[in-house]
Amino acid sequence: MSFLGLEGRKILVFGVANRKSVAYHIARTLIDEGASVMVSVQSGEHASSLEKMLPGIPFCVCDFRSDEQMLSAAGRVKSEFGSMHGIIHSAAFANFAGGLKPFHSTSRKDFLEAVDISCWSFIRIADIYKDMMEKDSSMVTISISSTRMAAESYGFMAPAKAALDSSVCFLAKSLSAPYGTRVNAVGAGLLKTSSSAGIPGYIEPYLFAEKATLRKRNLETGEVADVAAFLLSPRSSGINAQTIIVDAGMSTNYFDKGIVSKAVSP
Repeated sequence: MSFLGLEGRKILVFGVANRKSVAYHIARTLIDEGASVMVSVQSGEHASSLEKMLPGIPFCVCDFRSDEQMLSAAGRVKSEFGSMHGIIHSAAFANFAGGLKPFHSTSRKDFLEAVDISCWSFIRIADIYKDMMEKDSSMVTISISSTRMAAESYGFMAPAKAALDSSVCFLAKSLSAPYGTRVNAVGAGLLKTSSSAGIPGYIEPYLFAEKATLRKRNLETGEVADVAAFLLSPRSSGINAQTIIVDAGMSTNYFDKGIVSKAVSP
């Protein structure tokens, strides 16, 4: 028997794209723990490779830019599951096609699109699925370890994630009493994913993060997935409206003597 008590619990995972995605690792962990998993992919292109990644797992196609698709996906989920014990929201987008720009030059279109897909989609999911959730259910979104670090390479994505973090406590408040659903986030440190590969200038901060962790080894996607699985489980029943930071201690290690020494040496 699983310590997490996830056997037979029905969980929907949004955001599976490929084997490097956080959502894939979460789905894999949940399946290994005996949960009944259904996944959401953004497009038919992603769906074509899903059978190889997660054979036999039911799925729906849902592009967060289309409210019609979000509602259609909910109908598919309802027919498959009826009710659910958990939802994972692991999706974010920022348009860096024009390259890095100073933050003050962020366009309205790019900023609002990032907030729409990365934050508002989680709020919309909560509203669409609220009546399908069991009384002891859990919703978890994947955020970042800090939205107060002005990293040039992350640009306007950080404010979008800050809005997501803030939404967690408001959703927890509005869903807890009437529906019995907990809402939390995993604040992940820098990861090596296909999405991060599309962020201009990401590789140098990623390599720096490895030096800044307490263990001198970068965070693994599976470690984030394990915490998300815990937050979906009955074992985390006392945790609500929180962002759990998973960064291998990086946020406590700004003054690592090795990094400081190299920075100040002539």
